[in-house]
This record gives sequence, structure tokens and C-alpha cells, in this order.
Amino acid sequence: MYQDYKVIVNTAAGRRRYMQYLVPYIVASDVVDRYDIWVNTHNGADIEFFKQVSKKYPKINLVWQPDGVVNGNASINAFYKSCIEPHTIYFKMDDDIVWMEPGLIEKMVKFRVENPEYFVVSPLVINNSLSTYLLEVDNKIRLNTYHQASASHPVLWKSGHFALELHRWFIQNYLRTEKWTDLHLGKKIMGMTRFSINAILWFGDEMAKFSGVVPGDDEEFLSCIYPTKQGLANAWNCDAIVAHFAFFTQREQLDKENILDAYGEICHKQWSKEKIMASIDNEIIAIMNNIDRNEKTLLEQKSPYNNVQVKRTWKSRFKKYVPNILLQLRELRMQDKQENGFIIS
Repeated sequence: MYQDYKVIVNTAAGRRRYMQYLVPYIVASDVVDRYDIWVNTHNGADIEFFKQVSKKYPKINLVWQPDGVVNGNASINAFYKSCIEPHTIYFKMDDDIVWMEPGLIEKMVKFRVENPEYFVVSPLVINNSLSTYLLEVDNKIRLNTYHQASASHPVLWKSGHFALELHRWFIQNYLRTEKWTDLHLGKKIMGMTRFSINAILWFGDEMAKFSGVVPGDDEEFLSCIYPTKQGLANAWNCDAIVAHFAFFTQREQLDKENILDAYGEICHKQWSKEKIMASIDNEIIAIMNNIDRNEKTLLEQKSPYNNVQVKRTWKSRFKKYVPNILLQLRELRMQDKQENGFIIS
């Protein structure tokens, strides 16, 4: 609870390899009343992880897809219908939020209460196109060229090579030195523009105005369409920072360079200094090890959901793969011309 507001965190889940670093932050927070894990996967090993952590921590509540169908991002919308409780603050975090500064949840809930005029609010997110833009225009990061503000920017959002440089820059200069507060930017207001909703907070009372019915692309609707129609702005609290691992276009490149392991090392080191966090971390590690030992059997289990068959045509394959190939060639050309890659300093 915070000032008589119930606080509910939720995550569209997901992948245990990321959530092993997310769950400890949430279950350890005193202001969080409930953690809703939206089970949006067919993966039996990941589902078992959710079951075991929910059994271990009473704060965790498993929410099953209301329509009994899982189809990636397309099946997430139905979960919002339950996010309309009165006098409640919801904090939705992507399953691959892999680091957050100490006290972030409390800081963001406080910011939400003190800024009720905005529809959704977000922390500063490392590896989020518009958050990177904010760092760029405030001279916290210097790039090889000016990159415009765009949620789907071909470099700031899409590029795996850029994401690799960005994570390395953040880890080396701000996490390992414990100087992340040097990147704080204060409050930033935004309106009538889409942004990636990696970590957002809203009031249940506001969501109840449209019964939690989120049509189409939830990111476009929540960050842009609904607030624009209502004449509302959104806001960043850039004095609170989280790290988001990857968008799907970046994941392969980051996995090759073991960036997730680098964040894991940072988390384990920070948590080892606090008795409660160290205990939770050890419990999550034990659960992960147990699931890894039984992964083959768990993956063979029947999914609790119906499958949605997606028909692939040659046109859809062309649209999916050719732009990525062109992007990679473009990145290589840019890196050939720039000795320091995308990030100068």
C-alpha cells in the first residue's frame, strides 16, 4: 500500500531466464500488495517457474489468459480487463526488465500519486528508443549522429549492434561504478506520440473508464491513441532508471555477447549486500536449478492453452527477413565509417 492506494505489479510472462532477475525486486518491495504474473506462454518449463515462485511467495498471483488462447503479444490485451480496481495503482513491467535502481518501485509509485494528471508514467528505460532520445538531447550520451525521436527508430529501437553498445556503455560506466544517478534527468512530459511501454504505471480508476478494453496494438492504444483522444499527456520520471534487455530485433546479437549474464552478475553482487535480497536471490536460483534439471520433461507437457496457427506466406517472410538483412548491412557500413561505433561518449 502507498497512501491508501493498493499497488499491483503485473508482467506479461514470459521467460524465466529474464524473470529470475525481475522477481526478487518485486517480492522484496514493501509497497507492492500483489504481483500478477500474466501467464502468456506455452512453455512448460517457464510455466513451472511461475508456479513454483507463486507457491514460494504469497504476493505472487498467477493470472491465466481469459480466452484460453496464447498468441504472443496478440493475446495480451485480454489481461487489461482485470486492471480496473478502484484506488489502485498498476505497474506493468516487461518480463525482461533485468535491473532497476534501488527503491525504484517505491519511487515510481510516489511519482504516480504526485502526478495524477498524466495517463501513464514511466521510469527512464535503458534500451528504449525515446528514453535514449532523452539521454541524447540532454547530452548524457553522445552518438555518432543525431537520431530522431521515434518509437520504432531503425537504430535506437531496432538495431542489435546499437543495443549491445548501449548496454555495455551503461554497465561499464554507470552500474559497475554505481553512478547511475548521473543519468537522472528529472520529469519529462510527452503527448500524442507512441513509445515502448516497457515499464508503465496507471490508475485502475482511469482504466475503468473504458473497462480495460484495449483494442488492437496495446502499446499504440495506451501510449498514444487513448491519451490523445482524452487530451491527456504521459510523463517520464527520469530520476528512476530500469534496464530493459531487448526487443526481438536485438535479442540474437545480445545473446551472442552474453549481455544477460553481465546483468545477472551485477544483480547478484548488489543483492549479496542486503540480507533479504540475498535470501530471495538464493531461493530463485534454487528454483531455476530445479527446473533446469527437469526441463526436458517439462517442455513435453501439454500446454494449458490452445494454439493459434499463423499462416506464413512468401510475402510475410519477405517482409520479416529482408528488412533485417538490410539493417544489418547498414549497421556494418556505419561501423566501418565510425571508429567508435554508434556511441561516441
